[in-house]
Amino acid sequence: MEATSVLSSSSTSSFPPSHILLSSYTSKPQMGFIFNSLSKCTSAPRLLFSSSHQTSVYTNSNSSRFSVLRPSALTVEEAVEQSTDTFSVQPKIDKSGRFCSPRAARELALMTIYGACLEGSGPVRLFEKRMNIRREPGYEFDKEWLVKYNHMSFGGPPVKTETVEEADELLKNDENDSEIEAEVLSAPPKLVYSKLILRFSRKLLVAVEEKWDNNVLAINKVAPDNWKNEPASRILEFSILHLSMAEISVLGTRHQIVINEAVDLAKRFCDGAAPRIINGCLRTFVKDLERANSRANQSLFT
Repeated sequence: MEATSVLSSSSTSSFPPSHILLSSYTSKPQMGFIFNSLSKCTSAPRLLFSSSHQTSVYTNSNSSRFSVLRPSALTVEEAVEQSTDTFSVQPKIDKSGRFCSPRAARELALMTIYGACLEGSGPVRLFEKRMNIRREPGYEFDKEWLVKYNHMSFGGPPVKTETVEEADELLKNDENDSEIEAEVLSAPPKLVYSKLILRFSRKLLVAVEEKWDNNVLAINKVAPDNWKNEPASRILEFSILHLSMAEISVLGTRHQIVINEAVDLAKRFCDGAAPRIINGCLRTFVKDLERANSRANQSLFT
């Protein structure tokens, strides 16, 4: 889940290389600093990928796994419907100086699912735990970090530079971006996200818990074998699938919006072919869901 910058050249001489290859994977945010290490949760793959172990995780807490979702404010639904690929024109920060976009809500929900799998707890329970965290004496959060934070920072092909100085500058900028992301993603949520976005994130997490067992079966059907064979290395990818499937099936967000958001999250937090694979998995899931709904509707009239 971690990637590091690599400077390389084809020459081993003491002279500056004619060009320098800078790996753009450095732009991938590091999520692990928020939560305990994977070694503390040997059951993480089961949590993501096996419903037979899931009951013991959620039943000894006050999480609302079997509760009915309460309708949220209309403004939440309106915000979700506006969450298309025109994300860049949406306001990122509200008048209170906090994140106010649906993308921020989905990022927070994704991080919480990921962390819950590492801890072996329920997502809603972990969310509430983070919401109630107390600030350490003397802690100050610089809201300028929110202005500089980039929800649309994706990885891409390696970047070529002509000089060592240019490469050093790119690395420095990348390190600065990583520091900003670390500060924002690890800060107390109430300092970072608007009340509207916190409500939407919690609503997403309740949906994830309620559909967990069903979506484990759905993921088992659509995920590639190499992911299923090594679930510990695909925690983020499975978390994105759980989040997206729950939003489609429980909240009823248009699948085009959810799939676009899922692909962007995969571009931002995952590597390799994950965005393409997640896109295919979710499209297959939607087709299966539509067929199931069609059969259910037909049975009502027979």
